[in-house]
Amino acid sequence: MKKLAKTAGLILLIALYILVFTMPAASAYIDPSATTFLIQAIAGIAIAVGSVAVIFWRRAKKKIKDKVGIDLDKNKETEEAVVMVKTEETKAEETRAEETKPEEKE
Repeated sequence: MKKLAKTAGLILLIALYILVFTMPAASAYIDPSATTFLIQAIAGIAIAVGSVAVIFWRRAKKKIKDKVGIDLDKNKETEEAVVMVKTEETKAEETRAEETKPEEKE
């Protein structure tokens, strides 16, 4: 199997060499819109690679800080959770509000 893979790889390299280096020079016009498309494609690839690098960097940094024992949230101030409690008064106000609503006509 390895011999077959090496042979296939060698054939592909030879074909690539023949295609690239034996072609005559082309005197062709490159349209400005094609150049713009190429620039956009390169910029998109650069942004995608940068985003992936940032994501992996943050994950690696977090894992290292977890292993070392550094707590990033140690000095942060947090708000307490808001808990709504319904008392008898609020239930009575809700029922009064529902009773005073105008009925919908069908």
